[in-house]
Amino acid sequence: MVGRTLLNYRITEKLGAGGQGTVYRATDERLGRTVVIKVLSPELTAREVNLKRFEREAQLASSLDHPNICTIYGLHEADGLHFIAMQYIEG
Repeated sequence: MVGRTLLNYRITEKLGAGGQGTVYRATDERLGRTVVIKVLSPELTAREVNLKRFEREAQLASSLDHPNICTIYGLHEADGLHFIAMQYIEG
């Protein structure tokens, strides 16, 4: 995935992976800022319940306003991949 572009996000580094998906650092080429994108594992997208859970996660996180919680920029789908774009916090 590193080097690939999803919508306006150019993936620059893999940060980690877990049971639900993989997290990458990316550059928002439209706004010129560093972001994090969390990509839902493709094998999970086959079940609607997993897509709804992923969407709910984004909705809940976006409703929170706290300095220690990253801002959600959007929930997207591109090239068959579902992902959440969010604020990059150093560290």
